[in-house]
Amino acid sequence: MTFPTRRLRRLRTSAKMRELIQETTLNPSNLICPVFVQEELKARIKVESMPEIEKLPLDDVNDEVGTISDLNIPAIMLFGIPTKKDDAGTSAFEENGIVQKGISQIRSNFGDKIVIIADVCLCQYTTAGHCGIVHGDKIDNDLSIDTLSKIAVSQAKAGVDIVSPSAMMDGQVAAIRKALDDEGFTNVSIMSHSAKHYSSFYSPFRDAAECAPKFGDRKTYQVPFTNAREAMREVETDIHEGVDIVMIKPALAYLDLIAETRRRFNVPVAAYSVSGEYALVKGAAKQGWINEKDITAEILYSIKRAGADMIVTYFAKSAAEFLQES
Repeated sequence: MTFPTRRLRRLRTSAKMRELIQETTLNPSNLICPVFVQEELKARIKVESMPEIEKLPLDDVNDEVGTISDLNIPAIMLFGIPTKKDDAGTSAFEENGIVQKGISQIRSNFGDKIVIIADVCLCQYTTAGHCGIVHGDKIDNDLSIDTLSKIAVSQAKAGVDIVSPSAMMDGQVAAIRKALDDEGFTNVSIMSHSAKHYSSFYSPFRDAAECAPKFGDRKTYQVPFTNAREAMREVETDIHEGVDIVMIKPALAYLDLIAETRRRFNVPVAAYSVSGEYALVKGAAKQGWINEKDITAEILYSIKRAGADMIVTYFAKSAAEFLQES
């Protein structure tokens, strides 16, 4: 008996046929756009290592968020660059801190038209440039989570929707959740950078946010990129501590961990396609070696295919434009 030839390409014969059977979809509502706001800045500053990304003065934030919202991107992630740094990172939780001012301004202007997510970390705010408080030559985990909790509460008072701890301190989610609840902010969500890996892909961000460590490195608190099981333990720990959304960071070189998180846990999964991923594409496109739009689409679809529900990406605006055109 002769069996019919299996021809999978029958389902690829036209654009509409391919659209009909497309398994992975991506649209602007899956994207989160990072925004940098810098204290006492008078005009926008280009980030040289991240073409088309700018550090904004506070006066320009509403215009930028308006552009993002008009592209049907539902959320921003706000990063602050302060004028004042000290050993305790006090400007990170001041009532009139740069991020707090940014949150308040966006909330007053946009209401609920955009989801405001704010980074909760200390690297931009401390003289040491580490994600936690330095005591001697080590990062003091417990002192750090007390400070991270203060930052989260200050952002909640300003009107944030989601706080996003990225410091990778043990117990940070539980401490922040308790602090928010104790202050009555039970509806403020937590999106933790649950498995944030020690990675060379962060270099352009450190230029943009002026947050490179002044000594040593971050290997003592970020996840080794060699350890998948350890990454899953970090995710599981955050879930047990009450996180609302978990995140894998970076994204492109960690698609296996995004997929494993999606397989193991029934929680919303975010992926952060970080600055180095963006810079590599931009650099190659500038040389004419790749088609930027096609590569960007392939990267973002692959992250979504791996299991991410939402993607933090510096390509958010350009991707939203071509996704709405197609």
